[in-house]
Amino acid sequence: MKTKTELKLKKLDNRAHVLIVGLGLIGGSYAKALSKRGFAVNAITAQQADIDYAVKEGFLREGSVQVSEQMLAWADLVVLALYPHTLIDWVEQYGQLLTPGTLVTDVTGVKGSIVDRVQDLMPDGVEFIAAHPMAGREKSGVANSDDRVFHGANYIVVPTARNTPDAISVCVQLGEALGFHRISRLSAEEHDRMIAFLSQLTHCIAVSLMCANEQPGMEVYTGDSFRDLTRIARINDEMWSELFLWNREALLEEMDRFSAAFAHLRKALEDGDRDEMRRMMRLSGERREKFDKPTVETIVNENDDAKE
Repeated sequence: MKTKTELKLKKLDNRAHVLIVGLGLIGGSYAKALSKRGFAVNAITAQQADIDYAVKEGFLREGSVQVSEQMLAWADLVVLALYPHTLIDWVEQYGQLLTPGTLVTDVTGVKGSIVDRVQDLMPDGVEFIAAHPMAGREKSGVANSDDRVFHGANYIVVPTARNTPDAISVCVQLGEALGFHRISRLSAEEHDRMIAFLSQLTHCIAVSLMCANEQPGMEVYTGDSFRDLTRIARINDEMWSELFLWNREALLEEMDRFSAAFAHLRKALEDGDRDEMRRMMRLSGERREKFDKPTVETIVNENDDAKE
């Protein structure tokens, strides 16, 4: 039984000290968003050049390529912006250096095989609560970080029975501070089923489409529909192959479901069944309308309605 310790943070405001571990695309975007809100942000990351860049650009106080007990003790909130296997390795190696009262969260795209393990590894008095920013870009690295990717986007908090109300509240407040439009809560299992369809399958489709035709020079003839559908095919192969494998069973189920829907459309075309093709197209259009990111005007109007 782990000792219960009150969190250093009861409420997230810009007096909080935030430490980001992993200053890449998402870690850098977190640092930009939070520093603009007046938070003190430090980082631990692998490359000194990334620290130098962030400090020069003004969205990082200081950083280190070495794990410093002093920097960990300084932090009220630690954000592990790492790939799944790297996150677990880091916690196994350095988790015991975290000080009681520290809240730890993450940004990883899979949860079921991560959350319980990381919570088990936390030392007494340190609490881990999982979260997933549903935002990003097709390019990686801190130089491509941009906090605007969070505007109008979704943020998912993934609490377990081991999380305290204070931790859940602070994690929600973090999503708000970063500028996310909609903040939701899911269990780890629900999260991984959802992410298999909404994120991982879409990347599988984009990759498969780009690998489906070997004819050279196609870029000379393409239109915006092809560019839109394949934007995410310019993929970080190291990260996404790892995410696919960590969520293999759920992703395979979604791939089978997609294959069945594609086969149904193909059969309608083969049979000359225009009515069925049109039915699928109408259903697709109706469902797709719900998925557009809200405009700034929509967000303002929703906020005004909430105040009334």
